[in-house]
Amino acid sequence: MATIDKPWHKHYPKGVPKELDLQNYNSLLDLFHECFRKYKDLPAFECMGKGITYGELDILSKDFAAYLQNEADLQKGDKIALQMPNLLQYPIAMIGALRAGLVVVNTNPLYTSREMQHQFTDAGVKAIVILKNFAHNLEKVLPATNIRTVIITGIGDLLGGFKGAIVNFAVKNIKKMVPPYQLPGAIEFKTVLKKGAQLTLKEASTNSEDVAFLQYTGGTTGVSKGAMLSHANMIANTEQIASWMAVRLDEKVETMITALPLYHIYALTVNCLSIMKIGGKNVLITNPRDMKSFVKELQQHHFTAITGVNTLYNGLLNAPGFHKLDFSSLKVASAGGMAVQRAVAEEWKQVTGTPIAEGYGLSETAPVLTTNPIDGTEIIGTIGLPVPNTNIMIADENGEGVAIGQPGEIYAKGPQVMKGYWNRADESGEVFTTDGWFKTGDIGIIEPNGYIKIVDRKKEMINVSGFNVYPNDIEDTIAAHPKVLEVGAIGVPDPKSTEVVKVFVVKKDPSLTAEELLAYCRENMTAYKIPKYIAFKSELPKSNVGKILRRILKEEDTQTAAKALL
Repeated sequence: MATIDKPWHKHYPKGVPKELDLQNYNSLLDLFHECFRKYKDLPAFECMGKGITYGELDILSKDFAAYLQNEADLQKGDKIALQMPNLLQYPIAMIGALRAGLVVVNTNPLYTSREMQHQFTDAGVKAIVILKNFAHNLEKVLPATNIRTVIITGIGDLLGGFKGAIVNFAVKNIKKMVPPYQLPGAIEFKTVLKKGAQLTLKEASTNSEDVAFLQYTGGTTGVSKGAMLSHANMIANTEQIASWMAVRLDEKVETMITALPLYHIYALTVNCLSIMKIGGKNVLITNPRDMKSFVKELQQHHFTAITGVNTLYNGLLNAPGFHKLDFSSLKVASAGGMAVQRAVAEEWKQVTGTPIAEGYGLSETAPVLTTNPIDGTEIIGTIGLPVPNTNIMIADENGEGVAIGQPGEIYAKGPQVMKGYWNRADESGEVFTTDGWFKTGDIGIIEPNGYIKIVDRKKEMINVSGFNVYPNDIEDTIAAHPKVLEVGAIGVPDPKSTEVVKVFVVKKDPSLTAEELLAYCRENMTAYKIPKYIAFKSELPKSNVGKILRRILKEEDTQTAAKALL
């Protein structure tokens, strides 16, 4: 079996323990209080030039918690949704909610009203903090939910006096980004803080097995559902990541660029919690899609760490002015969410001098299961080694471990793996084996050197005449073409070979033609992998963190084909 000898252990970075003592904190509250005490006067978060210290975060989150507990009359275990991009309001509300004993339901601000209603009713949400930009969607579904406390906030609310007022005015009246809404019972975030400051907080008696977050995900089966992440799950992954990063990151001095949204599990754990643990500063990027402003923000900081997905790194590399930045302080660049393409990884290292350390995980695993070392021994094209206290098995269709070097489904065990899906015992049973392995739904290989390579999503494999073709492989090859900016690959039905490959390409150079790209593919791919169809698009559909959504590409292609038959 591919897990017996744990071949990754001998390749662990020097100084990273194979096993950690995870009994240091009974809950995330213990971790927060340690940070408030040790790093009181150090900067914790910064957004649009406005920063707050750990000491200020302690006070503001306490005030927020006191309001929830006293004025909103929320009880331990009640659910609160947080629906906003990266703003100072997020860490204050998130930590405050946990201090009040609540369960945080992270919600994508770009959700439609239908998606919001499903998540809020499924989770049983009783309170929400929402950016005013999206309040009109809440208005449509509020009567169909159990939400009784609505807290609204503007982008500029915590930026301070004149600047905050100007930002809010511009967002609403110049950029027209706040559609009209009517939420008569809503209360302003700043008012909540003022009222909470006059109230007394009775700190929640939270233990390690209490649920801290309901992190909604499509998961490996079915519709969107809430992964129950306990305080123990989150503490474990925070400790695992911190121990891994300790090879290069030091206490009290690091500056992390947080462009991925904090409501996403990757940034929540890797950026927010792990950097807080070492007393670092998170620089919050509210709109990373605005590359011009993003690069301008990067100019203001001697940043030492950054996280991203392939599309974000690729976007920065193609953004004017990025190559001129000072990267002398950069120590760590971490990636996850989707495969990092070799062309992107190589150019990033050439430009910045720092390699991208690709990792792997899921919402269900808090999220990190594996990651490449950050000591210079990373291997491009792999997802690295399991983090401490984590075991990986590559399993066949019967759940039996396969030999080293053989592909199969990635199974995982570790203290960061979720308790299960909220109110879905049957679906929880489908993703856990009887002996406790979590089935990820991804196909991978453990190589002889212990490094793990993810091949693709089990459901997204393309069957070409009985051969398994992996979209990651196709995309990685085509992305290396100098005239290609982005690419997504799917399988489409074919009467002769079950499926054939179709690729959707965004051009970097307008002169690129299908014939030129096809000739390139013939030179670099075996025959059955060569795309039969090439479609050019101005942009590709992406998730909230920039992951290319092949599912949407497939749905759109199916709809187009159906219309052509009419």
